[in-house]
Amino acid sequence: MGYFHTRGLRGNTLEELINITNAEYLKHHLAAVQKVPTPITATEIDKKRGVITLGYFEKKSTVDYIGNVQGIPICFDAKETSLQSLPIQNIHAHQMEFMESFTKQEGVAFLLVYFSRYNESYFIDFETVKTYYDHAAKGGRKSIPYSSMNQRYKIERAGGYLLHYLEALSAYMEDTKK
Repeated sequence: MGYFHTRGLRGNTLEELINITNAEYLKHHLAAVQKVPTPITATEIDKKRGVITLGYFEKKSTVDYIGNVQGIPICFDAKETSLQSLPIQNIHAHQMEFMESFTKQEGVAFLLVYFSRYNESYFIDFETVKTYYDHAAKGGRKSIPYSSMNQRYKIERAGGYLLHYLEALSAYMEDTKK
């Protein structure tokens, strides 16, 4: 089992924006999407601050979010990178397996990626992720470059939503006729 030492809430900005957006989607009856908790067993707790300082993950999680958008089952993982690309090593085998199984059940799986260098977020569909992932496994490029991002899938702040990813999902659905 993997142990971890906490170092604050690194990388939580993207997830917090998604959580706020999901709450608004639910409020406006656009989608019901929830954060999937990662099961953790605490071995050390700072009782003064009420935080886990040492623990281990009980099992590998699946993806960060799962839900339903107007009858369409979705699952996705949130990733952040300060680089000019998203390293494939940031996408774990168990996540790929889950997303592949999900798509085989006619769900839509994807990544929401925040490129902090450019202060931009993108929707990357599972098929594209799988292409890069499989290519890397065969000795090819080990990352998904920012330059390959589809501008139709750029995620903007719109309509009162901090990270309005449903527009990118809708564009993807149109493009693939799903």
